[in-house]
Amino acid sequence: MKKLVTILLSAAMLLSLAACGSSSAPTQTTAPAVETTAASATTEAQGAVPSGVEDGVLTIAMECAYAPYNWTQSDDSNGAVPISNVPGSYANGYDVMIGKAIAEANGWELEVIQSDWDSLVPGVQTGMFDAVIAGQSMTAERAEQVDFAGPYFYATIVCVTKADSPYASAASIADLAGASCTAQIATIWYDQCLPQIEGANIMTAAETAPAMLMALETDMVDFICTDMPTAQGAVAAYPDMTILDFSGTDGDFQFSDEVRAENVNIGVSVMKGNTVLKDAIDAYLATLTVDDFNSMMAQAISIQPLSE
Repeated sequence: MKKLVTILLSAAMLLSLAACGSSSAPTQTTAPAVETTAASATTEAQGAVPSGVEDGVLTIAMECAYAPYNWTQSDDSNGAVPISNVPGSYANGYDVMIGKAIAEANGWELEVIQSDWDSLVPGVQTGMFDAVIAGQSMTAERAEQVDFAGPYFYATIVCVTKADSPYASAASIADLAGASCTAQIATIWYDQCLPQIEGANIMTAAETAPAMLMALETDMVDFICTDMPTAQGAVAAYPDMTILDFSGTDGDFQFSDEVRAENVNIGVSVMKGNTVLKDAIDAYLATLTVDDFNSMMAQAISIQPLSE
């Protein structure tokens, strides 16, 4: 209404000037004003959800403690990026590599924010950051709260145990019956995988990936459940661990094809309705292949610190 009133008043003034003999002025002055107002109204109507990158900065969040997806280091070696809310610390890993590539492809600067796992989705919902690139599975439950771009990686479900453990020769999840185990909190690994193991002694969920690995390393549990990249990173950091991969066998964790796809597809989450940012990210990711993803992940694993 305020804009409409302003336009009407401006028109009235111009008509008054026209009556005084300024016949050309109204045409040259009024038309641009009306066009600008209409364009502004259209932008407001279409941009109810801001992209977040209007300032030329893509602000992403991650735990900075989930190697090889992301981790914290003390310098900028190997292309690490400063963590804006943790002065003196730098983030690196597969997620950082992907974030940098997306930003570069779109001419944006990249800002990385450290956030706890259970604060990632709320942070996107409230606009605290533009996107989450943090090894998140594209689950139906999360998709009710955020929109996903991607996938930007395809993972598989595996378990990790000690190489000298009696469970190191397990050929199926049935062979893990009765063992103590854990996984990271608020993940399919903890909520849906571990309960499928008959008689499993499921311990309290780990708050972070490092905490999960430490539980195994200190023999608090017999095995953990996670995705393949995390497992590969774990074995690189802890040579006394080994991966149990039951994928493609009858002894694997059982899910419908749809549910399995949701949880092995890793995506970038953005605010609901943020089509501008989602489309920009998807456009870049569409230029990459599975081999590209795997090659970048292998690079991340090769440069991850031995401990975080």
